[in-house]
Amino acid sequence: MPTEVTLPQLGESVDSGTIVAWLVEVGDEVEPDQALAEVSTDKVDTEIPSPAAGTVTRLLVEVDDVVAVGQALLVLDGVDSEPTPSTPEPEDSAVAPAPDAAPAPRHGRVGRSVPSEDGRRLSPLVKRLLREHGLSATDLEGTGADGRLTPGDVRSSAARLRPRLSPLVKRLLREHDLVPSGVVGSGRDGRITPDDVLAAVADPSPRTSPSEQPPAAPAPAVATVSPAAAVGPHRLAGDRVEPLTRTRRLIAQRMLDSLNTTAQLTAAVEADVTQIMHVRAAVNAAHKARHGTGLSPLAFIARATVRTLQRHPLLNASIDVEGGEVVFHTAVNLGIAVDAPQGLVVPTVRDAQDINVLGLQRRITDLATRARDKKLTPDDVGNGTFTITNTGSRGSLFDTPILNPPEVGILATPTIEKRPVVVTDEFGNDTFAVRHRTYLCLTYDHRLVDGADAARFLSDLAADLDRDGWYDEVAELR
Repeated sequence: MPTEVTLPQLGESVDSGTIVAWLVEVGDEVEPDQALAEVSTDKVDTEIPSPAAGTVTRLLVEVDDVVAVGQALLVLDGVDSEPTPSTPEPEDSAVAPAPDAAPAPRHGRVGRSVPSEDGRRLSPLVKRLLREHGLSATDLEGTGADGRLTPGDVRSSAARLRPRLSPLVKRLLREHDLVPSGVVGSGRDGRITPDDVLAAVADPSPRTSPSEQPPAAPAPAVATVSPAAAVGPHRLAGDRVEPLTRTRRLIAQRMLDSLNTTAQLTAAVEADVTQIMHVRAAVNAAHKARHGTGLSPLAFIARATVRTLQRHPLLNASIDVEGGEVVFHTAVNLGIAVDAPQGLVVPTVRDAQDINVLGLQRRITDLATRARDKKLTPDDVGNGTFTITNTGSRGSLFDTPILNPPEVGILATPTIEKRPVVVTDEFGNDTFAVRHRTYLCLTYDHRLVDGADAARFLSDLAADLDRDGWYDEVAELR
């Protein structure tokens, strides 16, 4: 039996996705849960698993197509993607009947075709595609049996007449006040690519509509560099040029958006983390034996950060300047920056205030593993209230991280080192001792958080890391 694989519900707030890459081809044999395609949303890239075993007989959408949740992507083990008669379907025609024509007969089952204006019969899938693209059946040529319209006919005509725009292209057009008709598409079937939009921005004269063109300015008296020449880097002989991935483009745009919409400063303190390093050393082997992974210092720092955020609610808030409001979040949804092969991903540990060190370690390990394997769902990403980026895992000594709006704080945790420091004993005598030390680097949004607020938070966090009582957090391993 043929099986249509549709785009599943990827998250509560996600209603569509962009096909980034097909991982199978027509004729491939697939197994249940085998990845079929990579799909990208505004939140995360993920893979679509196969719901059953079978042979791929048709790919119904193309790379860069934007597909809605529930829309068919491909067909397994079948020859026709049209559903078989089974359930009632209300009367619904994509084309209004001619004034003098008799109304189209009502058919009681999905899969029964409805005549179009020119007498051809339309399947429910074709009708839906016609509605989605605002096309009329009378304007299209069918390649199916007896000239019937197939889903491919509608999609190819839509691509030719109304090229689809990816979310990235739509955002670029919006940001630069461009309209699709003013940009020449170089992609397949005339589709507009991000490079086309950037080219139109660099050289707008022949591409944007006349109504949007500013008045011509007098020619300058001195020589100038054209915008196009100033956009790209130098290319020298022997250089290798690769296109930016979609993920890299999104990261680049979000980082610029963050810097352009917030007032960012970074403050730092040096912290003594000898206490947590001793506790970790005492239970790390037991944790690895029980859970298969070591116990990271990040779990302790995350726990201390959550505790400190509850005492400093200003850092666990969001600001709405235009609305004149500050939202103080009750829950601490802790974003954890993950260095994944596809680029930086920030999944969220929700309600982190209710989780101890060992629970945080399990949640962070799970999210990081699924991020690197492209198994995250959109619900795993976003809605964070504060973020930690563990740059110390790669040896960084210091960092100035960029905010993840609408959050007003992000903490970088650089490398932990053994350093000789001066300590004072109980009798007031100074001596040298070897201690585990690190820097705590906090970037904050100065629109809401002042320097004194940031300093108090960091000092409190450093004190929390150096407190007694960490053994109680890992008692089950002792």
